[in-house]
Amino acid sequence: MGASCGDSCETFEGMSEGYKKRLWIVIALNAVMFIAEMVMSQVASSQALQADALDFLADTLTYGISLAVIGSSVKVRSNAAIAKGLSLFAVGLWVFGSTLYRVYYSQMPEAELMGVVGFVALLVNMTSVVLLISYKEGDANVRSVWLCSRNDAIGNIAVIIAALSVWGTATYWPDLIVAFIMATLFLSSAFQIMRQAISEKHATP
Repeated sequence: MGASCGDSCETFEGMSEGYKKRLWIVIALNAVMFIAEMVMSQVASSQALQADALDFLADTLTYGISLAVIGSSVKVRSNAAIAKGLSLFAVGLWVFGSTLYRVYYSQMPEAELMGVVGFVALLVNMTSVVLLISYKEGDANVRSVWLCSRNDAIGNIAVIIAALSVWGTATYWPDLIVAFIMATLFLSSAFQIMRQAISEKHATP
């Protein structure tokens, strides 16, 4: 059963056994992919893969926090969402800064490996999206989970495009451009999460 039912019901707060079970599955998938993709990003010398790996790490932590605070007060859940927004903001800044550094100190990524890893990551994230799509609307805590899942799928498609572009142009610029785009997406999502969380916190008596 989905979380969204229009104005006739209260905001979904994650109080569903089905939702919790799906979160556990998604947490496991993201943790495994963070380790695998971080290793492969070093092998492939890809900044875009590294950015995507860090996104997997941020998501693993985000989902874990989301699961832990389900059923807590609005204040606790809002504070947790703000913390997740801040962590995502930090990841975005790190990716942006490290990518800027790689503009001057970079080497040619392995396009074929980038493409393969990006495709596997896309399959994993599409699985997460399918599992969570029924719960894309809710409080800031629930909303942050959906935004992270959506970001991952978008990021994986971008990595695949970057791999094809690196192969086609024989330059590392597509890899760096995609990393910059992903950093921007992280920052944007962080602001969305924190804005909703602060609004919900202030609306609580």
